[in-house]
Amino acid sequence: MRIKVAVLLLALLGGCDNPAPDQKGFAGLGNQAAAFKPVVPGRVFSFPADHGPHDGFRIEWWYVTANLKDDQGNEFGAQWTLFRSALNAASEQAGWGSPIIWLGHAAVTSATVHYAAERYARGGVGQAGVNLTPFSAWIDDWHFSSQASADNPLADMQLNARDKAFNYQLRLTSARPLVLQGDKGFSQKSEQGQASYYYSQPFFQASGSLEIDGKVYQVSGPAWLDREWSSQPLTANQTGWDWFSLHLDSGEQVMLYRMRHKDGEPYLTGTWIDARGQTQSLHAADILLTAQDTAKVAGRAMPVRWSIKIPGKQLDITLDALNPKAWMDLRIPYWEGPVQLSGSHAGQGYLEMTGY
Repeated sequence: MRIKVAVLLLALLGGCDNPAPDQKGFAGLGNQAAAFKPVVPGRVFSFPADHGPHDGFRIEWWYVTANLKDDQGNEFGAQWTLFRSALNAASEQAGWGSPIIWLGHAAVTSATVHYAAERYARGGVGQAGVNLTPFSAWIDDWHFSSQASADNPLADMQLNARDKAFNYQLRLTSARPLVLQGDKGFSQKSEQGQASYYYSQPFFQASGSLEIDGKVYQVSGPAWLDREWSSQPLTANQTGWDWFSLHLDSGEQVMLYRMRHKDGEPYLTGTWIDARGQTQSLHAADILLTAQDTAKVAGRAMPVRWSIKIPGKQLDITLDALNPKAWMDLRIPYWEGPVQLSGSHAGQGYLEMTGY
């Protein structure tokens, strides 16, 4: 689902233009956004155009996670995210008058260490952005860039990020179709109608090098891209979420998210993606999602072991964090890291937890 942590943080960077709003919902994402474009059902997606930015919406992201393994069987995770946040609904423009703020997150995880880094940039001055031809999303020297033809840029991508303790350079390829989440890309987040436009490429295969603490590993494994944009994706009553992207060894993929509330039952939904890329929406009645063991992380009790049952798909699995300490110790902190699957299906995936 990837409703991320950018709005309040980015508002701080643009504070000379607008004061930071009062927090409503996690990271202010429940603030009213009447001045921005609404998310409504029935949008017709257009590719490759929708890989690029969307003027008039308040928040948008390009989000990659990869489950990686080296020849010795050591497991790793890599995350790369670029957020685009608008201070107002005006169109993008060159120079310091740009209404756009950019934020990048990158992280690596092994069974023993987790490192995270962030970058910030003001739009309009060339420090960060997204181009369509050729497709490239970047902030500073972090890049997610196409090596393929302009009409199908996501077929062959290069992904890289570096910080003091880590560096990765990965090639991501896929000949599989994109997946529209929710109702043909309209992804509802609450019973009140909050929503985003949301599509994924869950069939990437990644390969390349990953360096942690000076040691370089040659790695490969499945990767997942999420693309989402919205103006008010949460209600003020929603305190955070638990998001799962799962690669089953059967070739199927699963996306689930649970939006937690200050009071009342969580909003739970997801998508079952078969090996051909065909989708089926999952609703709360279809899913049994239970947090099990917790770990003490950054002074919080984080649920790092989960049970997921989808009886209609004969799925009954347990998820365990590769590294329970996968805490993103950034301006607005959250937990994100790779998970291992056992039970009726083997596999791997990623888990994100916010608002704890």
